[in-house]
Amino acid sequence: MSATAHMVYPPIDRRRAAVQLVGGGLVLALGLSIIGWLIVGVDITRPLIAWEESVNGWFVDHRTPTLNTLTHVGSTLADTSACIALLIVMVAVTRLWLGRWREPLVLGAAIMGELLVFLIVTAAVQRDRPDVLQLDAAPPTSSFPSGHTAAAVVLYGCIAVIVNREMRTRWLALLIAAACWAVPAVVGISRVYRGMHYPVDVVFGYIGGGLWLTIVLVTLLPVVRSPATIERGPMPPAIGGGRPQEPALPSRPLGRP
Repeated sequence: MSATAHMVYPPIDRRRAAVQLVGGGLVLALGLSIIGWLIVGVDITRPLIAWEESVNGWFVDHRTPTLNTLTHVGSTLADTSACIALLIVMVAVTRLWLGRWREPLVLGAAIMGELLVFLIVTAAVQRDRPDVLQLDAAPPTSSFPSGHTAAAVVLYGCIAVIVNREMRTRWLALLIAAACWAVPAVVGISRVYRGMHYPVDVVFGYIGGGLWLTIVLVTLLPVVRSPATIERGPMPPAIGGGRPQEPALPSRPLGRP
């Protein structure tokens, strides 16, 4: 694929981009922290917590060796080592494929920003993990929100957007994008099944990851017209909707009275 076939983006205003990313990340972290505090410390959420505990208990009752293995794989898709490895691979792939650093920068900003927002929220909320047998080693961070789920939304979602915009073989692009968008669903279910998170932790992992990905894309990878549309704009319509009128010929031959 030639370079001219790739999407064309306006230059990045570094100061504006920094303000949007830092400001958006802080607002997102504050919003998630407030929601986490309400879930943990307000009595009106007790029915919600009781429902969550029943969901976690249902998954425990329906565990099988096969599902244990499948959910282990599903959870591993978004653990720290897998995300770092996939990030390195995709930075190299997009740099070679697209011949620029724009998409690698977006991938790096997406996953690093998600991590910082996650660490701020978990430090502020400090929600205990479900009181069930946990199939994974519990990290020292809070149960709210699900970091695995948020990372899956951000990283795999970012890959899906890039592939969908840049790959010209449409059926393959849609297939890859669909597979990428399926990963967060698998990760979220796996984390609840394995007793690592309550359902609401996963829901706000989806919401937080989706909002952060939106902030990154709007700031660094905004939707623009394709190169062909930019280079060749639509032809202006003829007056009256018909064929363009040719200039009228003089009524007399030139040079004669």
